[in-house]
Amino acid sequence: MVDEKGKNMKCLTFFLMLPETVKNRSKKSSKKGNSNSSSSKLPPVCYEIITLKTKKKKKMAADIFPRKKPANTNTTAVQQYHQQNLNNNNTIPAPNWQGLYPTIRERNAVMFNNDLMADVHFVVGPPGGTQRLPGHKYVLAVGSSVFHAMFYGELAEDKDEIRIPDVEPAAFLAMLKYIYCDEIDLAADTVLATLYAAKKYIVPHLARACVNFLETSLSAKNACVLLSQSCLFEEPDLTQRCWEVIDAQAELALKSEGFCDIDFQTLESILRRETLNAKEIVVFEAALNWAEVECQRQELTATIENKRKVLGKALYLIRIPTMALDDFANGAAQSGILTLNETNDIFLWYTAAKKPELQFVSKPRKGLVPQRCHRFQSCAYRSNQWRYRGRCDSIQFAVDKRVFIAGFGLYGSSCGSAEYSAKIELKRQGVILGQNLSKYFSDGSSNTFPVWFEYPVQIEPDTFYTASVILDGNELSYFGQEGMTEVQCGKVTVQFQCSSDSTNGTGVQGGQIPELIFYA
Repeated sequence: MVDEKGKNMKCLTFFLMLPETVKNRSKKSSKKGNSNSSSSKLPPVCYEIITLKTKKKKKMAADIFPRKKPANTNTTAVQQYHQQNLNNNNTIPAPNWQGLYPTIRERNAVMFNNDLMADVHFVVGPPGGTQRLPGHKYVLAVGSSVFHAMFYGELAEDKDEIRIPDVEPAAFLAMLKYIYCDEIDLAADTVLATLYAAKKYIVPHLARACVNFLETSLSAKNACVLLSQSCLFEEPDLTQRCWEVIDAQAELALKSEGFCDIDFQTLESILRRETLNAKEIVVFEAALNWAEVECQRQELTATIENKRKVLGKALYLIRIPTMALDDFANGAAQSGILTLNETNDIFLWYTAAKKPELQFVSKPRKGLVPQRCHRFQSCAYRSNQWRYRGRCDSIQFAVDKRVFIAGFGLYGSSCGSAEYSAKIELKRQGVILGQNLSKYFSDGSSNTFPVWFEYPVQIEPDTFYTASVILDGNELSYFGQEGMTEVQCGKVTVQFQCSSDSTNGTGVQGGQIPELIFYA
């Protein structure tokens, strides 16, 4: 009876001391976590598992995608345990830690990256950059059919340690966090490697989240790199989105550093592209830049002979005979990449009536056909309107599908032919996305006249943008009437609303900027 009472007393004391015990343990673990913070950082992740090797230091995806700042965390016991798991401190949870978490998902999450009850370990990463991570076979098998086959299938091997050299540790941790915690935590510098891991272990929802992340972050700067990876991962939707950006913003994409990181097969597919919206001299210069970097990858001196060697037959996919004569004479002809016979034959192609046969493609690319969204039902002119004295005409618009604004259609003089200087701008929430200063000639008719941006600007759906123009020229011009708040243009619906930047009278019902010119 005494022993039994003693046990009861011990038990009672334990439960009374529990809050204090948890508090003390939390403090200790917090200190421990701080002391180990430097040693627990993950090594940087690169594209090496999915691109060609190079001596040149490659850009991380973090240089291409914006990184979100981590949210502030409170020093609660639960959050400290989560931090311990991320750092793999291997601390023993407080007694009755299960009582801290109300749901099975939260209790299961405690096991993430935790040695407690771990029955398998993974040595993840290439030689020299490995990390040993704990796992729990049951949890992993529930989250992935590959892990189920690995641990419980007919050919399952009872190993305590499994080596995975082709997956980066940070990407493997991101996949484990999804399996254990039901949380998708993607970062710009690991998303491609995480997609690789999700594909390898058949975790489709995580793979889809990675693709969505990439599609959202897609721009002309990274479109060529992502095109190469989307083909490797067999993601047709991402491939299509990459082509949309490359076609519409071809010159920006070809001039990006990421273009030089693509593989030869992707290079060929881009050079063959019929709808590439770029001058051929830009395509030529981009191919030479790629060849120089490829020489470095193959450890060759970047001579003209070696550049031509690594380009191979892809050189003839560049449509050099379709260049403007000045571009050819001052650029391609003096680059040294062409033989004397090729240079001579192309000059004859430009000038001779009887044109020689060429190995180069001589048919111009079709490019993209711009669409025009006209927002007025009629136009007019009066003796006292429309005047320009340095004031701004502006309108806001939103689209329901992603498009690329190439320029605006503007009205011209109502008093005969005249030349205008136009400063056009495209803004989102006050931030300038595109602008250009150019001139256009008006023939005195009520037609609209295009004014182009230097490069098309990508426009996201369901967000209002501000189109503005400041004109200098003949003060009297045509102006639009009977404006529409919503216009259907092909498969794109455009909505218009008045802009506070407009100081010259332009609004939804009437004024300037009658057309948006875009690619879709």
